[in-house]
Amino acid sequence: MITKHQLTEEFPEFETKINTLKTESAHFKKMFETYDELDHEIYRIESDAAPASDDVLNELRMERVRLKDEIFQFLSQN
Repeated sequence: MITKHQLTEEFPEFETKINTLKTESAHFKKMFETYDELDHEIYRIESDAAPASDDVLNELRMERVRLKDEIFQFLSQN
């Protein structure tokens, strides 16, 4: 089953913090928006709504994982 990987579902323990930081931290807001855009693009490719090669899809997935790790570190340290 193809699903989106929303940050509040990936990190439920940080849901309140995520919502707060989206309004209080420009840096976090940018990371959040970039992650959301990446996740949406991956979802579109996986659901065949947008064409892309396997290499492109894998690169997008790796970028999403890298950004998710960066977001987790930010959440843990702030």
